Amino acid sequence: MKYLDIEFDYQNKPSLEPEYIPFGVWADAYLSEAARPFRVAVERDQGNVSVFSSFLRDETYEKANYRYMERYVKFLLWSVGGWKVTICGCEETAEKLKNAYRRGGDRDFDAGFFDDVYEHELQIVISDEEHFPESNENPRSVGGHLDGCRIGFDAGGSDRKVSAVIDGTSVYSEEVEWFPKLSEDLSYQYNGIVEAFKTAASKMPRVDAIGISSAGTFVGNSPMVCSLFIKIPRSQREEVKTIYDRAAKEIGDVPVVVANDGDATALAGAMSLNSGSVMGIAMGTSEAAGYVDHEGRILGWINELAFAPVDLNEEATMDEWSKDKGVGCKYFSQDAVIRLAPRAGITLNEELSLAQKLKEVQKLAEEGHEGARKIFVNIGTYLAHTLSLYSRIYDLKYLLVLGRVASGIGGDLLIAECNRILQEEYPALYEKITVMLPDEKARRVGQSIAAASLPET
Repeated sequence: MKYLDIEFDYQNKPSLEPEYIPFGVWADAYLSEAARPFRVAVERDQGNVSVFSSFLRDETYEKANYRYMERYVKFLLWSVGGWKVTICGCEETAEKLKNAYRRGGDRDFDAGFFDDVYEHELQIVISDEEHFPESNENPRSVGGHLDGCRIGFDAGGSDRKVSAVIDGTSVYSEEVEWFPKLSEDLSYQYNGIVEAFKTAASKMPRVDAIGISSAGTFVGNSPMVCSLFIKIPRSQREEVKTIYDRAAKEIGDVPVVVANDGDATALAGAMSLNSGSVMGIAMGTSEAAGYVDHEGRILGWINELAFAPVDLNEEATMDEWSKDKGVGCKYFSQDAVIRLAPRAGITLNEELSLAQKLKEVQKLAEEGHEGARKIFVNIGTYLAHTLSLYSRIYDLKYLLVLGRVASGIGGDLLIAECNRILQEEYPALYEKITVMLPDEKARRVGQSIAAASLPET
């Protein structure tokens, strides 16, 4: 196979999408003859800086060089997060990148997103060696604290869960349906959060700490971009940023820690496995991811892998929100199942919701429908090849696959295929990374209990 004059090949192609070009596979072939070094520093909040190194080919590979650098930088941005990208080396290619990652440029969505998260205009800066930033990583040791009386709260888009936890044991849990994405009145979300806190508090003699797992991208405890508040006017942005801290004050002056729900999922996995270097990927409405390092710490990265590139095919399905093609949300979510259905010979009723369409395909798979089963096998194929990409910047020992897409026979099929391909094509990764569905112990820990363990008292 050839893409942008780079010859590449891989053994296990997704049977329903043979035109798929795994970014990691192509990058390996590209880098095999790349000798011009460049470095990338990504700066986020509080002066934290992550530094990475790579190479470009010579000037005759102009298109391939730009494609590699642009996708590589995008991958770093959506993994690490940041408002300032400094590039040292290969200046002519980096100059093109500056034009793309600006408001009104090809990557306008990316520029706007990171502006909202960090309240800084996204900058691409070209630097020499003398002025290139130094790495400054400050991972946070959070979680695993189970002493005392704790509230664990998990805020999702269709339900909210809360647990009262005493010395690591849940003495009360409830799940309440709510619709925060539909409300333009912030009091709806605020009152729902406070009600959950007060309900849990009433089941314990006191409250020593509150831990919160929430959808969204956070700086500290502040939700900076969060679908739960998508209808709230920008004029109330400051109130949104303080909503969890203000709600906690209604219970008392106790430690409060908020984590992205992906990181809380990874933390739950780390607690159940008694190990670090854990990534959790939830395949649901979109792709949600979280990670804790070898010491069980949260890095402060955004891990928004739904928008990170995985497929270089320029005819790949476009993500409606980011207006980019080949990004993770189209390969590791219910969207992947639905878009592959016609290729698998399955016609779905257009009047069904996305969740209902997924259930239809899952039902067919349970009944032995060959095409339906192929869909989940294909997702396992995507996952195996993408792990060769993720493992470039994440030190992985365990990968937990969660979410409604991974339920039932579909989850078993995709995990089995992922592991088969890892063993066949990536033996070093197969020996290092355990890819698994959550076991019963992980389910018992639960995300709201993991959330409760976030603060140190």
